[in-house]
Amino acid sequence: MNRREVLERAALVLGYAITGPTLAGVLAGCKASPELSYKPVFLTEDQARMIAEIAEVILPKTTTPGAKDVGVPSFIDNMLKEVYSKEYQESFVKGLAEFDEETKKEYGNSFNDCDTDQQVAMVKKAHSKAFEGKVDGASQGRWNTGGGNDRPFILKVKELTILGFFTSQAGATEVLQYNPVPGPFQGCVPLEKVGKAWAT
Repeated sequence: MNRREVLERAALVLGYAITGPTLAGVLAGCKASPELSYKPVFLTEDQARMIAEIAEVILPKTTTPGAKDVGVPSFIDNMLKEVYSKEYQESFVKGLAEFDEETKKEYGNSFNDCDTDQQVAMVKKAHSKAFEGKVDGASQGRWNTGGGNDRPFILKVKELTILGFFTSQAGATEVLQYNPVPGPFQGCVPLEKVGKAWAT
């Protein structure tokens, strides 16, 4: 599979440019591993469980695998340790703690102790809040400067979740169209003809 083409497709799914450090990490070979459980290398175990649940809310298991099924939580953990700057790591962990505090104020429990409906509601609330007053392209573009440090926490997790999912084998072959031996180039094909976007 051509990793650069996967990144282009992931950027289209995300609706904005993938940040520099994330792009560098994937091009260097970081990919989601199909592990359901793992030992975190950067996050604490509680933080890792929280990221796993947030990622699963973003990409739940349906007729195709969910974020946890394809190893997205370990992908995020490894990306944080191996790719991002200390400043970004600190910003990410701070955002995670603030998100958990907001959950406690809303439901009286930490995110990990909330039921699925509450977790979904919190992720949706954070996502909606992230886009309040950020409707024009210029303000969304501002989030991509400086490695994305100033973007809301939930969008950082969303970016890594979607990227981890679509660079996994299941995401690329079961969700995106995948043809290991592509035929002739067709520059313009109606979406209704192919049914979904292509991995390669």
